[in-house]
Amino acid sequence: MMKARGFTLTELLITLAVVAALAGVAYPVGRSLLAKSREAACHGQLRGLGVGLQGYLQDHQQTLPDLEVARSSRDPDVQVLETVLLPYVGSPEAFKCPQDRGEYLKSGSSYAWNSTQSGRRTAQLEFFGIDESRSQQIPLIVDKEAWHPSGTNILYADMTSANQLRFTAGN
Repeated sequence: MMKARGFTLTELLITLAVVAALAGVAYPVGRSLLAKSREAACHGQLRGLGVGLQGYLQDHQQTLPDLEVARSSRDPDVQVLETVLLPYVGSPEAFKCPQDRGEYLKSGSSYAWNSTQSGRRTAQLEFFGIDESRSQQIPLIVDKEAWHPSGTNILYADMTSANQLRFTAGN
């Protein structure tokens, strides 16, 4: 007579424990990788806004737009980033950070403008004692909130984006 082959209860429990342990490790790693990919996509969005801003600057004699920091609702009468740069970026989706879960729907943008630079010519930028010669340290557009694992993404006046502050007061 042949004995039926199969798993014993002990072997089955050990297999399930190994699978559960692997899933317990893979889940947070997967979530972290997904968050990092959204952060990279946000950097791409900021660079796209930088390209739109460069188009605006070409049309307005190298003068930055005169904008409010942000708006709390989609009031079309407020001069903000998403209303002024829309013709230069082509789509309202350009103002949505992939990690944003509500701010874009409420206000129309995931990003805020550094209003200390409003109306300035690019040759006259200044921020906390930093002048236009160090434009890589002057922030123009930032995430409205720190949605990313590394914090807040920033578009600087040299049109590069980073998640690290490049300036300090009195620099």
